Amino acid sequence: MLLGVALMVTASVLMRWLFSQPVTGDVEMVQVGGGLAVLAFLAHGTAMRTNIFVDSFTSRLPARVNDAIDGFWNLVWGVVALVLAERMVVGALEAEGNGSVTMGLLGIPLWWAIGIGAACFAVTGLIALGWTARLLRGRG
Repeated sequence: MLLGVALMVTASVLMRWLFSQPVTGDVEMVQVGGGLAVLAFLAHGTAMRTNIFVDSFTSRLPARVNDAIDGFWNLVWGVVALVLAERMVVGALEAEGNGSVTMGLLGIPLWWAIGIGAACFAVTGLIALGWTARLLRGRG
């Protein structure tokens, strides 16, 4: 999705430069597409354990202690992500109910994008909780 957004921006800039006419609604598409791409990468980053880790003070601790610390923070991240997912579901339902759209030329309905974002947060939360269980069993 992010590659598609980048290609669309490139086309829009070229069209603006060559023909003084950008892709209609380019800003709206970048906002929605870029946001969804970021949310999708949260799940991937959590699954691969490539999110930001700060181990300056724990690098010399035994592996079991590090696993317990990482398990705790994965638990916190998982709960936060699931709460955000639930709140985004509520937001998606409200956006559908009141007809919220992007502010721009296209007026893209927002409920579906918020719903996809909620699904991304839910998957992220479940993956983090999976890592919590795995780390606390010493299988990190």
